Amino acid sequence: MLSRIQFGLTIGFHYIFPPLSVGLGLLLVFMEGMYLKTKNPLYHQMTRFWVRVFGLIFALGVATGIVMEFQFGTNWSTYSRYVGDVFGSALAAEGIFAFFLESGFLAILLFGWNRVSPTMHFVSTILVCLGAHFSAVWIVVANSWQQTPAGHHIVGEGLSARAEIVDFWAMVFNPSSVDRIWHVYMGCWQAGAFFVLSVGAYYLIKKRHLDFAKASMKIALVLAAVASMLQLVSGHSSAVGVAENQPAKMAAYEGHYPANEPAPLYLFGWVNEELEQVQFGVAVPGLLSYMIHGDWNEPVTGLREFPPDKRPPVNAVFQSYHAMVAIGFGLIAVSWLGLWFWWQKKLFDTGWMLKAFVISVLGPQLANQLGWFSAEVGRQPYIVYNLLKTEDGISKVVTSGEVITSLIMFGAIYLLLFILFIYLLNEKIQHGPAAEDLAIKRRA
Repeated sequence: MLSRIQFGLTIGFHYIFPPLSVGLGLLLVFMEGMYLKTKNPLYHQMTRFWVRVFGLIFALGVATGIVMEFQFGTNWSTYSRYVGDVFGSALAAEGIFAFFLESGFLAILLFGWNRVSPTMHFVSTILVCLGAHFSAVWIVVANSWQQTPAGHHIVGEGLSARAEIVDFWAMVFNPSSVDRIWHVYMGCWQAGAFFVLSVGAYYLIKKRHLDFAKASMKIALVLAAVASMLQLVSGHSSAVGVAENQPAKMAAYEGHYPANEPAPLYLFGWVNEELEQVQFGVAVPGLLSYMIHGDWNEPVTGLREFPPDKRPPVNAVFQSYHAMVAIGFGLIAVSWLGLWFWWQKKLFDTGWMLKAFVISVLGPQLANQLGWFSAEVGRQPYIVYNLLKTEDGISKVVTSGEVITSLIMFGAIYLLLFILFIYLLNEKIQHGPAAEDLAIKRRA
């Protein structure tokens, strides 16, 4: 449990940054593309400002990601041996085809403004954006294989067993990978879009950098609205896949215990795991059956189909899943309401709407964290679904005292890193876009 808490802490902290990198990278492509098309210096100023913020986020993401990966070998040696052949190929592909691409062209993105042509700089921006997206692909592929293993065979027996790839592309396109990649992408796009919206709305409230803020918000708002709706579609597709491939997880998502009955869809509630029922809940009868099977009366596999030791912690999964869905609908409402105010030409003068955008930056971050919590805890008691239990993946020689010590150390260091990140980010926001960026004449 201590090792699980430590890994949860490190990956949870790390996952603050990659979604922002992916989403902000896409917005940078739009911003710089607008500059090349219109030659409006405002878009040049906008791109330079957000590139500086992107660099800060990228640095924190790299630092925290390296630490996270080392824990595979320190705390989870049996698991590392079991999945090493699978993860080795996926993570190697991530390093070669994604991280090197992103980090290599990042130098041109950050420092090449007056050293390369505008077209070459724009190409670098696109390649950094693609690198961030490719990186997400391989990480999600590796994680999805844990959820729905495919393209492998098992060599050895007992705790000496390990999975070996027999079909690389079957491993890559395992039953859950495509749905989960798109679901992660939409969460990343939302994180970047609502981050830019939050900063732009803050400037408008403070009556600073008005033209910059309005232009930034217009681009971000379109992406936020589109990504929020597509997230709903990808979430539904992913849930249908979970019902098919991980029925115990889906049953936990909705607190559905009857072994073979139509299932309601709960808006909220509290799962009493001893009584095996949802209390204080409001549900739509048969709606889960309809969403999964297209039939209100089609049975859905319930938790009583599985022995108690093969069930995840039901209430924790239920609450995190429903909180994620609620935040998702909230982000849809905020973004599309913002579009309506923009169409009415009231967006930049409506105080409460701007304040909603300022705090909306927390929405995608919370939803992303809750989504990963639901997916990972919902897979329990397995660390590799139906193949390796979490309790069997641990390093046998690492003591609880050692884990507590490292857990405290990581907690303290990550707290300092977070304070430093917030301080530096606030410094950049308070400084705002550099006025001289508007006057820079870039060579053709």
